[in-house]
Amino acid sequence: MTQHRPPFDPELGRLLASMPLVAELNTEVLPQIRPFSSVPVEPALAGRAVDQREVGITGPDGTRLALSIFSPAGTVPPASAPCVYWIHGGGMVMGDRFSQIDIPLDWLEAFGAVVVSVEYRLAPENNGTSLVDDCYRGLLWVAEHADELGIDPDRIIVAGASAGGGLTAGVTLMARDRGAPALAAQVLICPMLDHRNNTVSSRQYAGGPGVWTREMNEFGWRSVLGDLDADAVPSYVSPALADDLSGLPATYIDAGTAEVFRDEDVAYATGIWAAGGQAELHVWAGGFHGFDALYPQARLSVAARRTRTEWLSRILVPDDPARVARDAGQGAVR
Repeated sequence: MTQHRPPFDPELGRLLASMPLVAELNTEVLPQIRPFSSVPVEPALAGRAVDQREVGITGPDGTRLALSIFSPAGTVPPASAPCVYWIHGGGMVMGDRFSQIDIPLDWLEAFGAVVVSVEYRLAPENNGTSLVDDCYRGLLWVAEHADELGIDPDRIIVAGASAGGGLTAGVTLMARDRGAPALAAQVLICPMLDHRNNTVSSRQYAGGPGVWTREMNEFGWRSVLGDLDADAVPSYVSPALADDLSGLPATYIDAGTAEVFRDEDVAYATGIWAAGGQAELHVWAGGFHGFDALYPQARLSVAARRTRTEWLSRILVPDDPARVARDAGQGAVR
């Protein structure tokens, strides 16, 4: 049966038409693609007043993990600064801690936040819980060094895109189950949540070249699951398997209508609501996977990024008198 697909947003469709797309992803192609997924950080920092420093920490099994720390330039962050712990995307198999870093850097500028990005190990060289364990270890380090970082331990946000969104969900489940650290919110941007890869949206985006197809998704999951038995996949690795989504922090989830992850992301938000939790869900009409990371200046991307930032402002600055006054004034003319 032919799977009909929601159309792309017209502007995004025109932009994507000029982009060379990968037809398949496998162990032979991956080494050729990886260099293009690891980007220098300097372009993202250009024009921003940001200080950067690098630290190395010991991972859960003794490996060394790199963390990049970004803070507003020329200042010592106050003890009350919020923190964004960033987990990059790349299908679990590529990317680095600077991938999509412009997204949390926007929040650094908006909220004076300290941004910490983790260099977790990649599949298929590392699999099972290795990736999410790395991310959780980095998060623990952030909480343990809150005073040194100048952050408020009650305002730590975990955020990530694509594979990083899935790892964010896994880390958040870990933090809940292990009792630490406390998290103010999680931001899941087009997250990769379900290794089963069998939703309607997954089948809709099978076959042919694309930003992220069902076949690419299958390769990514196969790489990270390794030799795990299908019946023994931990929910920390594939968060859609979690049978208890209660007790999670405030959650923001977004996706596009025209992408593989649409339905699993909607289902995850629904699971949080069913458990009595608070989740805000946005499904952007015509958005393909990673649209706002690839084309941040497109109108739909601007709207998606603005909406995320506005949601974070309600989490991080809930009682901002200036914002309350401004909103009250706007209410009179709406």
